[in-house]
Amino acid sequence: MTDDVTHGERVWSLMYRYVEAQNRRAELADTLGFRLGGGRGKVLFGLREHPMTLRELAEANNVDAPYTTLIVDKLERHGLVERRPHPDDRRRKLVTLTDAGRAAVETADAVLARPPASVAALSGDELDHLAGLLSRLLAADSPHAITHQAATDHPTAEDD
Repeated sequence: MTDDVTHGERVWSLMYRYVEAQNRRAELADTLGFRLGGGRGKVLFGLREHPMTLRELAEANNVDAPYTTLIVDKLERHGLVERRPHPDDRRRKLVTLTDAGRAAVETADAVLARPPASVAALSGDELDHLAGLLSRLLAADSPHAITHQAATDHPTAEDD
């Protein structure tokens, strides 16, 4: 093992531990009054742009239809989503956010967008340097990774 690999592994480990320490699940649960785990967050965030059928939700979240039905049932019991008739096919239903669901997504976005105190304490130059490094890392993994959507995704908050 070379010194570069060892140093890279050490930096990666520090970065991973830092991100893990920023877990906002408890804060979100306290703020929202329910947990977003078990796929519920992914479904809520996925519906923010437009309603979807159960099949579309299942495909978007890479889970099977029966599991998606369970997630939607739970969200429906919380009053966050509702099923409506599909305008083109009476046999299908569209899942859409309720007003409470939209409010929950907006609240979760606000909680997750707020930087941890340790990041907020960095100077402007330090933030610029960190942003440059992170952008470079993202670009190296995928030239299309740096998008507005990437900046608003919150995968660590959605999973249990």
